[in-house]
Amino acid sequence: MSPIVAPSAAAKQAEQLKLDGNNYFQKNRFGAAIDAYTEAITLCPNVPIYWTNRALCHRKRNEWTRVEEDCREAIQLDHTSVKAHYMLGLALLQKEQYAEGVRELAKALDLGRGANPKSYMVEEIWQELAKAKYLEWEHESSRRTWELKKLKETCESALKERHERDSSQIEGFIDRSTSLLKQLDALGRVFRKAAEDDTPTEVPDYLCCKITLDIFRDPVITPNGVTYERAVILDHLEKVGKFDPVTREPLKPFQLVPNLAIKEAVHAFLDKHGWAYRMG
Repeated sequence: MSPIVAPSAAAKQAEQLKLDGNNYFQKNRFGAAIDAYTEAITLCPNVPIYWTNRALCHRKRNEWTRVEEDCREAIQLDHTSVKAHYMLGLALLQKEQYAEGVRELAKALDLGRGANPKSYMVEEIWQELAKAKYLEWEHESSRRTWELKKLKETCESALKERHERDSSQIEGFIDRSTSLLKQLDALGRVFRKAAEDDTPTEVPDYLCCKITLDIFRDPVITPNGVTYERAVILDHLEKVGKFDPVTREPLKPFQLVPNLAIKEAVHAFLDKHGWAYRMG
């Protein structure tokens, strides 16, 4: 009969197994790390980090189904886990479940910004979310393009059939071919217009930070009406000086206010154009 391990002893043993797993992970021994984390989970299944650590190992091995399973378990235990939402989003993208993947990455980004806006992981999640939104747009764009192509072909075929039918019934009627060409040309213009939203578009200047020239993530506005990316202007105020880099007027961090209008405009632009603009 196996000895009964007291809860405190089990927790201590599980933590040691986690440390062992971390050590294996740093040495790229992902199989051994998975075994260690699995033992820790067996002892203490209610600790979210054991699940996310194992998910990270599965991610390194491209075992995306297992990544998804472990991350869902972690989220059940802690719905605020940035890593769990992040890796779940990546796993869903691998399954081409773009909408769900984007939703999980967006959740991870919001949670990450709330916990530590300057974290390297926030920037990493933003980059992955940008690519995910592009993939989502590309997938939907391909589907719409195919549907428009089939519809255009059907309409063209119907016009040609009508032209042939009318031509056979009406003798001596001239300019039927010219009329058909005009109709086909008009039809082409209609479908080209319908396809415009699936054409990549440059990001308008007013949606970009004046310092980085990159699209806004978390825009804030100064008392003088200039909008900056929050992390960038805070870095300027800390390292360069307490002044507005554009107007040169005195500026302190507490004076920065979220620019909700620009934030909504960015979201609207990205939703419409599918993040066709890619991050560098």
